[in-house]
Amino acid sequence: MHAPRSSPPFCAIAPVDHALEPTLRARIDAKAKPPGSLGRLEDLAVQLGLIWHPAPPRADRATVFVFAADHGLAAESVSPYPASVTRSMVRAYLAGCVGVNVLAKAAFTDLCVVDAGIDDDLPPCPGLIDRKIRRGTRNASREPAMSIDEARRAIDAAVALVSDAIDGGVDIVAIGEMGIGNTTSAALITHRLAAAPIADCVGRGAGLDAAGVAHKLAIAEKASARTTATAPLDVLAEFGGFEIAMMAGAVLAAAARRRPVVIDGFIASAAALVAVRLHPEARDYCVFSHRSAERGHKVLLETMAATPYLDLGLRLGEGTGALMAIPLVRAAAGILTDFADLSDVLAGTIGTPS
Repeated sequence: MHAPRSSPPFCAIAPVDHALEPTLRARIDAKAKPPGSLGRLEDLAVQLGLIWHPAPPRADRATVFVFAADHGLAAESVSPYPASVTRSMVRAYLAGCVGVNVLAKAAFTDLCVVDAGIDDDLPPCPGLIDRKIRRGTRNASREPAMSIDEARRAIDAAVALVSDAIDGGVDIVAIGEMGIGNTTSAALITHRLAAAPIADCVGRGAGLDAAGVAHKLAIAEKASARTTATAPLDVLAEFGGFEIAMMAGAVLAAAARRRPVVIDGFIASAAALVAVRLHPEARDYCVFSHRSAERGHKVLLETMAATPYLDLGLRLGEGTGALMAIPLVRAAAGILTDFADLSDVLAGTIGTPS
């Protein structure tokens, strides 16, 4: 029987007070609209009200944190792309010319690119934050991807980074990633923490064909057979990546500072599951943005009882799905802060000339 090696707090997280939900729903029902007519936006407004209580929700400033790192598993050809693509994509983010940049601009969201463990020593560059733990993880099919200490350091680094950003005025945190091979790591984390068959967790990733998926599954099975770890930090260390660890830390930091954290797709959701297993209170601070086309995402969403707001067939990662949900978060906050009450409209006090 595998004994958990540690159960670290990382940060203190206060649970939201669900007893306030009827009061918030009554406030929303009193707005100038038929009750329930804004559908799930009203559910999101309630969640934001619970997160921000007793203050009104704010949604002016949003930042997407894209954590990048390399994986030793990439040596097993679990992706159709070589590991060097990780650093190439990071350079493209910094040049402002790829998916996350386009969608961040459309969502009026700041972009923060973090070197969590790229297998290269990138030169200092405006827009790049160096929090490298080491140059990539080890090959999880042969040995633990990282030590417990490395996993802890990665989580702690993200907690500090995101906490500082919130102290600087960030209202909405969003998380994304880049790391060749990381869908295999996410599948292994999902398999172990969600107790799901590994075949239900392994998908096409960056575009594998059927033979590629079969090979990827065989490598994942080999990695899974190597250890019986089930405690969240142990599972993270055995199979994870530094970008996944830092996304988990970002979730914990947002929850500790009572801010919503918008979760991207499959890999970000695997990181969210690590965070929720470490601190169950963090679940109520997570806004699940979209339903990824990646196979294992369904398992993660069901495990965390999450219903995402969008279903666009996305599977790019980088935080792109999270970015598409940020306007929804802003709209939901506005329901509580800017929406007139029906009683005021009917009384004729709205728009009356002074």
